Amino acid sequence: MDWPALLDAYLTYLAIERSLSDNSIDSYRIDLKRYVEFLAGAHITKITAITPLVIQDFTALLNELGLSSNSISRNFSSIRGFHKYLVLENFTAIDPTEVLETPRLTRKLPEILSLDEIERILQVPDTETPIGMRDRAMLETFYGAGLRVSELINLKTECVFFDEYVLRIIGKGNKERFVPIGEQGLHALKMYMTRGRPLVIRERAGGSEVFLNRFGEPFSRMGIWKIVRKNVVEAGILRRVYPHIFRHSFATHLLENGADLRAVQEMLGHSDISTTQIYTHVSRQYLKEVYKSFHPRG
Repeated sequence: MDWPALLDAYLTYLAIERSLSDNSIDSYRIDLKRYVEFLAGAHITKITAITPLVIQDFTALLNELGLSSNSISRNFSSIRGFHKYLVLENFTAIDPTEVLETPRLTRKLPEILSLDEIERILQVPDTETPIGMRDRAMLETFYGAGLRVSELINLKTECVFFDEYVLRIIGKGNKERFVPIGEQGLHALKMYMTRGRPLVIRERAGGSEVFLNRFGEPFSRMGIWKIVRKNVVEAGILRRVYPHIFRHSFATHLLENGADLRAVQEMLGHSDISTTQIYTHVSRQYLKEVYKSFHPRG
């Protein structure tokens, strides 16, 4: 069997029929190139000779090579897609991955910022300038409402309810939710929207998005990342900080202070509470660290 030719045909199918991005196709190529090289090295020349045991041997090899459980799981998903394609195109009638379970993922605990680190970052923007007002409001909203980057970018002026201390958020799957925001975050938003934003957009019409760049246009993800990075560096924080870490910190700090898990789930917009529960593990880790630091026999 000409495995490289079959792989090329599958990648072409992903590009044309599935319209996957170049980055996604490159990921499939890397995963499956290793797989077909394994098949060739094992002298497997027929598709029908690929049994579930062969695939299990390959995943065991990936483990021996030191790949993380997440990488092994992704490789398995790539292999499963490849075999489904071979059945779809009538190269074979049997899919050996059907009887196999996806290798379990080891869920990585999210990184969080300490309250001190958050305060240091929030104090960096110069709120005497329109750009500083915007950056302070942006950072306060990230942490004060636990928003995703896309939700912050798409937040509209008409979705900020100052009297109710609430933001109307359109999240994943176009789902609407209302998220409370505290006094400090709302104050920063009000100052920016009344005093800073009109100067940021200047003569340009601007959209109804709350956060606009210096050209009066909505931000890109990279634009948001650069603002976060700039303020983190100026705060003197040397470790890796990214926009989503404010959302992680928002959830963890709420739970550490006794918030109800279901309420945090609602505020984050998680459809499955198991996604929110990851933050309870972070909280337990925090409690262990407190115990070890302060208990006389810790």
